[in-house]
Amino acid sequence: MKDSAKGFMGWLDARFPASSFWRNHMTGYYAPKNFNFWYFFGSLALLVLVNQIVTGIWLTMNYEPTASGAFASVEFIMRDVKWGWLIRYLHSTGASAFFVVIYLHMFRGLLYGSYKKPRELIWLFGMAMYLCLMAEAFMGYLLPWGQMSYWGAQVITSLFGAIPYVGEGLLQWLRGDYVVSGATLTRFFALHVIALPLLLIGLVIFHLIALHQVGSNNPDGIEIKDKKDANGVPLDGIPFHPYYTVKDLVGVVVFLIVFCLIVFFMPTAGGMFLEPDNFAAANPLVTPEHIKPVWYFTPYYAMLRAIPDKLFGVVTMAAAIAILFVLPWLDRSPVKSMRYRGVFSKIALTCFALSFIALGYLGWSSVTPLYTFLARVLTVVYFLFFLLMPFYTRYEKTKPVPERVT
Repeated sequence: MKDSAKGFMGWLDARFPASSFWRNHMTGYYAPKNFNFWYFFGSLALLVLVNQIVTGIWLTMNYEPTASGAFASVEFIMRDVKWGWLIRYLHSTGASAFFVVIYLHMFRGLLYGSYKKPRELIWLFGMAMYLCLMAEAFMGYLLPWGQMSYWGAQVITSLFGAIPYVGEGLLQWLRGDYVVSGATLTRFFALHVIALPLLLIGLVIFHLIALHQVGSNNPDGIEIKDKKDANGVPLDGIPFHPYYTVKDLVGVVVFLIVFCLIVFFMPTAGGMFLEPDNFAAANPLVTPEHIKPVWYFTPYYAMLRAIPDKLFGVVTMAAAIAILFVLPWLDRSPVKSMRYRGVFSKIALTCFALSFIALGYLGWSSVTPLYTFLARVLTVVYFLFFLLMPFYTRYEKTKPVPERVT
C-alpha cells in the first residue's frame, strides 16, 4: 500500500506539483511562533467564504431571479425545500459572520502594523477583497426581493446619480432601468453568483501568494526571516502544518459553536441580520418607515446621512473606504506593532475603533438632531486617524523592539 502511494505521488508530481505545493505552503512554510488570538480570523474568513459558496450554490438551485418569482422562490426554499430553511439561514448568517471576521482581521492588521513594508501588497489585495465583498453583499441583499431589499437598493443605487456628468447614465446602467426593477434583479443576480465570486476567489489567491512570498507578520512586528539557522530555517519560526493547522482547528470549533447557536436560535439577530420588513414582498407603492442597510454598512451610511449635501455625502462615504488603500504610506512609524508604539498611536487607534463602532450604531438608529451631530463628530474622528497619522507616528516616542520574538 505504501509503495503504491509513493508510486501514485511520483506519477502525480511528474504532472502536477502537489508535493512541492504542500511543502512550500504548509509543512515548509515557517510562520512566527508567537501567533495569538488575533491570528484566528484569517483562516475563519476562508472558512466562511467556503460556506457562502456552497450554500449559495444550493440556494440558486431553487431560486428564481425574476421580479414576479424571487420572493415566492425564497418562501418556497424556506417552507417546502427539505432543509432549505437551514441553507438559507447558513447563507444569511454567514454574510454577517463574514464581515465580523473580516473587520476583526483588519483590526489585527492595524494593531500589529501588518500593512507596513514589505506587506503593502498584501494589504492592497485585502482592501480589494473588502471592496469586492461589500459589492457582493449589497447585490445579494436585493435578491430576496423583500421590502427592505427593494427600498434599500433604491436608496443606495440612487447615490450614483449624484455623480456629476456621468451619474444618470451610470445609475441607469447599474439598475438596467429607470428604477429598481426586474432588470436590476437579473443583473444583480448574475454579478452576485458569477462575476463577483470569481473576482473574490482570485483576490484571495493573490492575497495568500503575496503573504507566503514575504512571510507572516507577528505581534512583535519582527521579521523572522532575518535570523536563520545553518539550514536556512527561521529561528523564531515553526512549520505552519501541523502546528497552526491544529491551532486553527480550535478556532474553527469555537466559531462553529457560536455560529450554529445563532443559526438555530436567533438567525435574524433581532432584525440585524434579517429585517422584519424583508419578510414582506417588495412593494414599490409602500415605503418602509425606516430604510437602513444591514449592520455592516451602517458606519458608512451614518457618514452619508450626516452630510446635508448629497454629493458631498457620497464623496465622504467613498473617501472613508478609499483612504484605507493608502494606509501603508501614511504610517511613518519606525516600528510595526502597537506593543512598541507611543501613546499617541494607541489613543488614535482606540478612538478610531470606537468611532467606527459608534457610527455603526448611529447608522442603524433613526435620525435625530443629536445623532446627526454625533455622526458628524465621529466622521471627523474617523478621518483624523488617517490624516494625522504621518505626524503622530513620525514624532512619537517608541519602545525598543526586541531582536527575537517574545
